[in-house]
Amino acid sequence: MDVLHFLFGIFGNATALFLFLSPTITFKRIIRSKSTEQFSGIPYVMTLLNCLLSAWYGLPFVSKNNLLVSTINGTGAAIESIYVLIFIIFAPKKEKAKILGLFTFVLTVFSAVALISLFALHGSGRKLFCGLAATIFSVIMYASPLSIMRLVVKTKSVEFMPFFLSLFVFLCGTSWFVYGLLGRDAFVAIPNGFGCGLGATQLMLYFIYRNNKESEVTKKPTANGTIEIGPEKPHQMKLANGKVPQAKVDQRRDCIKTKDVFPQLVVAIGLSKLTNSL
Repeated sequence: MDVLHFLFGIFGNATALFLFLSPTITFKRIIRSKSTEQFSGIPYVMTLLNCLLSAWYGLPFVSKNNLLVSTINGTGAAIESIYVLIFIIFAPKKEKAKILGLFTFVLTVFSAVALISLFALHGSGRKLFCGLAATIFSVIMYASPLSIMRLVVKTKSVEFMPFFLSLFVFLCGTSWFVYGLLGRDAFVAIPNGFGCGLGATQLMLYFIYRNNKESEVTKKPTANGTIEIGPEKPHQMKLANGKVPQAKVDQRRDCIKTKDVFPQLVVAIGLSKLTNSL
């Protein structure tokens, strides 16, 4: 049983590391475009808090036989900190303020948990307090992509829900769920069981909408019934009420005036020549 428990811990470390590294593709895109687009920064901030609390919970003076929990979550905390800083740099002002506020909240919560458990609690009380804190914020971390899942359903596009992130949420949640069951540690099993279920739901959504690579809001129907992606062509420009812009109206009026004047000029020139010949 101990060997199996250890093996699932190793597998959990491996899948968790892939989970932490899977958003690198997303952040390469953010750095290249210098914009966070419609990506949400909330999952990365909440993952950072989960990593900090879980790493603290796994320390030997808090809970025994959970050192593997501390090693991977300590690594994850460092990786997630980099993601959060990149997101803050390239996010628009409103989103930047929100993520900065959440980041401050994360540091405040972790500091409070660490100080209270270190100086005010001992033994089983310390384990219970830190375990409850880690469990609550682990569930919040796993639930944080719900806003992205709602966007997927709304737009019928998985553009902003990376596949590998969903895959490794499922694998990581499953491995740590089994690890918690084998170690009879509810504070590890419960939140990761929730993560396993949520990861499975994300994968199902991905396979349902995987063929829709572009968001519906970026698609425009053309006159011939096809779908066109990109900025509107000049001949397609219309106002929200369906009317043609004033500039186009003026242009058409000028064209009409030219057509009206042209026959009159022809007649005038013809009469002039006839007069001269006489």
